[in-house]
Amino acid sequence: MLNTDTIKELLTHFPLFKRLDDAALDQIVNISIYREWGRGSHIFMQDEPIENVYFIYSGRIKIYKADNRGREQIVAILREGEMFPHVGFFRKGGYPAYAQVVDHAQLVVIPINDFEDILRKNPELCIQVFHVLGEKIVDLQDRLEAQIVNNTYEQIIKLIIRLGETNGEVANDGTTVIKSDYTNQQLAKMIGTTRETVNRTLTKLRKEGLLKESEESRLCFVRAEMEGKLYGE
Repeated sequence: MLNTDTIKELLTHFPLFKRLDDAALDQIVNISIYREWGRGSHIFMQDEPIENVYFIYSGRIKIYKADNRGREQIVAILREGEMFPHVGFFRKGGYPAYAQVVDHAQLVVIPINDFEDILRKNPELCIQVFHVLGEKIVDLQDRLEAQIVNNTYEQIIKLIIRLGETNGEVANDGTTVIKSDYTNQQLAKMIGTTRETVNRTLTKLRKEGLLKESEESRLCFVRAEMEGKLYGE
């Protein structure tokens, strides 16, 4: 069990709360709960009533949907500094997907109803939430467009570029290194294809020199080169 000062320090790591003054942040601390989940455990199940919003201090969380046959479609793999589910705000009903722990996770849990009460009283925080939601809407639009207009090869390139934006770091030589270790099966489920297709495409990208050799990650690339291949430059 963490004390309020420690929870307050944890909250300052999240972009959503960085611009809040002490009084507003204290309100968030008062309704926050610190919890840990082990690898493989579920934080919530699809269609369970929405009760909380979660902020990741450490670890990775897989957000996925499943059809009646149990087939997975990975919506996202989230890491430290991110929050979920974004649909929790201003919406009643059930969680739209499953949330499963990929790596041991430390989370700050905030009850939705209490958080919404604070949002109504704090315009600055409300605006920050809208910014976060707006970014997610743009991301979903881009992913939907990719599925409609791009073939699988192009979708995988777009996926790598997107993961570079969210989970990558740009090295001194200009290459983007994706730090998180995604399996080919996870990559496949993000765009609704097969692991074998991802295997073939990554091999092709390496032969073409678009995926670079790196001791840090197997997904290392120069963004301009990837985009050039994508748009035929």
